[in-house]
Amino acid sequence: MSAVRLGRSRHPASRDTSASMRVAMWSGPRNISTAMMRAFENRSDCVVSDEPLYAAYLHQTGLDHPGRDEVIAAGESDWRTVAESLTGPVPGGRPLWYQKHMSHHLLDGMAHDWIHALTNVFLIRHPAAVVASYIKSRAEVQPGDIGLLQQAGLFDELHLAGGQTPLVIDSTEFLTDPRGFLQALCGHVGIDFEEAMLRWPAGPRDSDGVWARHWYHAVWDSTGFECRPEREPELSAKHRKIAEACLPAYERLHAARLRL
Repeated sequence: MSAVRLGRSRHPASRDTSASMRVAMWSGPRNISTAMMRAFENRSDCVVSDEPLYAAYLHQTGLDHPGRDEVIAAGESDWRTVAESLTGPVPGGRPLWYQKHMSHHLLDGMAHDWIHALTNVFLIRHPAAVVASYIKSRAEVQPGDIGLLQQAGLFDELHLAGGQTPLVIDSTEFLTDPRGFLQALCGHVGIDFEEAMLRWPAGPRDSDGVWARHWYHAVWDSTGFECRPEREPELSAKHRKIAEACLPAYERLHAARLRL
């Protein structure tokens, strides 16, 4: 896989460009996915959806996540209904719909055909950093919980179907130049960059999922992207094995990342 470089724009040949654009950002947990959602929601033309498959994921797996029952009660537990909604009319008739997805919410048995109708982007972070952050909120973690394995599988599927390399953004590199990467991202999907994407009001949003109080404290305190050094975390032997199990998937995606 070759890296995607600034200036290349790839759109699926079957896309109806006269329709509203739906940008699906596929991430794992403990990334900058919520901050990225803030950036898009701060645009003048965009509506956002926060992890629309989360309720279906918890309902089907039975996993005990913080606020599990509340998430299921507030969301839609049938993934088919969610998929139909995500490819249907855009809320409020906006020209741009940003969909924040966790890739591990794609479970075996869920069809992916609806995903091919979206403009798909992948947001990655080194698995050791993800695991170190994840276990601060949930003690139990398995390789499948942090999304990289699913990201790699979906990336390969979309690449094979479209014959082109989907856009991949490494969050650590993104934070060194948010403006540059946002401009490149906007150019890639075919929309204008807006300065408002770089700053947003602090605090919760009505668009935040009901799980926000368990996971979004740092974003609620933020007003923009914060560049911070990504130091190698100290992990127990158990948690280091989990990160190592995801490392090949990360390295494959990282090799195809956008470079400015």
